[in-house]
Amino acid sequence: MCYDDQADLLYDFAGQMVQHLLSYLTKEDARKVLRFYQTKIAGFIHVQMQKHYWEEAGGYEVRVSKGFTELKASAYTASASDPVLDYRRSPTDKSNMARYLFGGFQRCLYPVQKFQSDTERNLAVILERESLKWFKPAKGKFQIYYKSGAENPEYQPDFVAEVDALIYMLETKAMNEMENPEVVAKKDVAVKWCKQASDHAATHSGKQWKYLLIPHNAIADNMTLEGLAKQFAVTPN
Repeated sequence: MCYDDQADLLYDFAGQMVQHLLSYLTKEDARKVLRFYQTKIAGFIHVQMQKHYWEEAGGYEVRVSKGFTELKASAYTASASDPVLDYRRSPTDKSNMARYLFGGFQRCLYPVQKFQSDTERNLAVILERESLKWFKPAKGKFQIYYKSGAENPEYQPDFVAEVDALIYMLETKAMNEMENPEVVAKKDVAVKWCKQASDHAATHSGKQWKYLLIPHNAIADNMTLEGLAKQFAVTPN
């Protein structure tokens, strides 16, 4: 069945719900159920509508309304008894990397950072050595959203790093997650974002953007950023 209007789809699902309740309840009891559970029922119907929604477009016009935004402040929780660690050294206990605060940076835009894995820390070593500046974006910095079922969650890349000729958006993943549908969905929207950012930069003497999706086992302290880019840059379709 094809629906030309979301209102038609809404009434259809609502009618189905009422008929379902009336199949085993009296009219009065059905009214009570609808009044009592109206919020939950509305949420359920919304999920069903999202599953039947699609959009067709011949193309999109990208408009950049603001070319510069200030860095968002990053708030971290950490034990007062835990010192800020040197980013160049791997902690003895790596089982809970997210508990540590790392510092000692010269090229990071934030004085301290947290890493979700020792692989991220290793990549930070490379970025600190080879980029002009880098950082781990705070939530809401890039406002990139991807499709996940009926939801459109925000994608927050692991790192952003600037070099002489380019700006890299970098994501690290375990090798067995590289083809995960959610990872692929994030990659697709990030590549489109980088393409649009590059097109805008080309008209304003800015730098091109590239997206790198890097498997964890490819990252080591002695790797170069250029070498990683040659292997793992994702180009637009």
